[in-house]
Amino acid sequence: QVQLVESGGGLAQPGGSLRLSCAVSGLTLDYYVIGWVRQAPGKEREGVAALSSSDGSTVYRDSVKGRFTISRNNAKNLVYLQMNSLKPEDTGVYYCAVSNGSRGTDTFYWRGAFFAFWGQGTQVTVSS
Repeated sequence: QVQLVESGGGLAQPGGSLRLSCAVSGLTLDYYVIGWVRQAPGKEREGVAALSSSDGSTVYRDSVKGRFTISRNNAKNLVYLQMNSLKPEDTGVYYCAVSNGSRGTDTFYWRGAFFAFWGQGTQVTVSS
């Protein structure tokens, strides 16, 4: 059973930084994609960043390129999203999600991956 637990959200001022963490357990396959998906109030979910377990390659949505960085610590089973130069439009609930080939009742497709496992989400608010 894949389990994802996010932490690190909160309130930041425009131009500020936050680091989100995702504790990962239950992944048994060698290949998977892990990512961050966010949802702003009244808007649809959107992919933010993703990382491939096979080669560590990463992808980002255009609006966060150069500001956000996804990374992992394999020894601690943690995935991070470092968010710098935050903007009010970055506000939303951020979910850690995994794509491992399975499909579920809540599957989100982004950049070639079907994210089917989700954490509970962590709120990020960017406001002065």
